[in-house]
Amino acid sequence: MRASLLQIDVNDGESVDSRRRRVAALVREQAGVDLVVLPELWTTGAFAYEAFGTEAESLEGPTFEVMAKAASDAGTWLHAGSIPERDADGTLYNTSLVFTPSGDLAAAYRKIHRFGFDKGEAVLMGAGAELVTVRLPETTLGIATCYDLRFPELFRGLVDAGAETLVLSAGWPERRRSHWTLLAQARAVENQAFVLACGTAGTHAGVPQAGHSIVVDPWGEVLAEAGAGEQVLTVDFDPGKVATTREQFPALKDRMLGLTAPRR
Repeated sequence: MRASLLQIDVNDGESVDSRRRRVAALVREQAGVDLVVLPELWTTGAFAYEAFGTEAESLEGPTFEVMAKAASDAGTWLHAGSIPERDADGTLYNTSLVFTPSGDLAAAYRKIHRFGFDKGEAVLMGAGAELVTVRLPETTLGIATCYDLRFPELFRGLVDAGAETLVLSAGWPERRRSHWTLLAQARAVENQAFVLACGTAGTHAGVPQAGHSIVVDPWGEVLAEAGAGEQVLTVDFDPGKVATTREQFPALKDRMLGLTAPRR
């Protein structure tokens, strides 16, 4: 299976419309790839809190339309990163979109763990409550977003739901890049799953981004890692390695504690 992680440079000098067009073109260039992954809130920037309300869109808004067409044109599964979604009741959510190779919506995931403590996303956006998996011909994806990476119970829940490849979109800050790499490897090892973690590059709202998108195998080995700037990180991996790893080292069968349901 071949995946491309598009580590998009998100900066304050580029309009949202311009970035949509540019990213759609990058997606189309990935024709022949099985799965393309985009970062979190790449239209606005994950730390551009003041733009969440002004740039929020309905689920099937302009980003949905552009990304659905790009997925169809490329003939690839597309995790289109996340958007600031405005629900019909006015609530904002950090919502990830996954499209089939024909451009149909396969799944939408509202981020469960909101970052910011008492400011930013934590107070501006609502929390999702549902774990989301997507079945591809080669593997089952488990979907997570950025700050979710710090909460292992979410990923264990995805594994319980059948996930073999954990896909994470993020806008992770450079000052905590060491955590990014460490946690991506930890989630892979403890769940005996592939982790595909795609972050943003650049600086937005004054916050330098970590970049360094990463692909980790079920043993915690790094298969590919990007640098700091905008980059397309393409990697070939064998989804069958998940079953092999779980058979050779059946740690998941020794679990004694169940999943704690996420707070709503």
